[in-house]
Amino acid sequence: MVRKLVAYQLLSLDGVAEHPDEFVTDFDDVMRENLGRVIATQDTVLLGRRTYDDWADFWPTSDIEPFASFINGVEKFVVTSTTLGETWANTTVIAGGFLEFVTELKRRSGGDIGVHGSIALTQALLEGGLVDELRLVVAPALQMHGRKLFEKGSSKRLTLTSNVASPSGYLLLDFQVDT
Repeated sequence: MVRKLVAYQLLSLDGVAEHPDEFVTDFDDVMRENLGRVIATQDTVLLGRRTYDDWADFWPTSDIEPFASFINGVEKFVVTSTTLGETWANTTVIAGGFLEFVTELKRRSGGDIGVHGSIALTQALLEGGLVDELRLVVAPALQMHGRKLFEKGSSKRLTLTSNVASPSGYLLLDFQVDT
């Protein structure tokens, strides 16, 4: 059985994924339950270098649950060509050939493989045909600036598998990425 690669992203309505703290301002109970559902099946996480650098400073001392316990305890692989400055428990560097590494990782036994944040990495994994599901939280906000998740790459067909509107107006959308 092949493991699923699940990309979880926070987006503004106009598709901006950069600096989600600027537009995700009210993380309500429905959103927390959704995040809990996403991470409950994951035992491995892939991170890009920027996300790793930001998170390695924040999450090891955070008490924001359920994500703090999850991200601090889970096996993490960082895609980077340079040495990591901060050390973070359960972290391994993937230096080069990451698409091949992820392909092999998907063949190993285990739970889902998560990608959280990591815009460029998610784009490369989508382009490489390795993302099985997109789980998006779309904020009721227009950012008008910042890097967008879907600004480059080839066209993909998606199948909506779940959609919920949270009390705060966020859309929680799950898509299967069709191959």
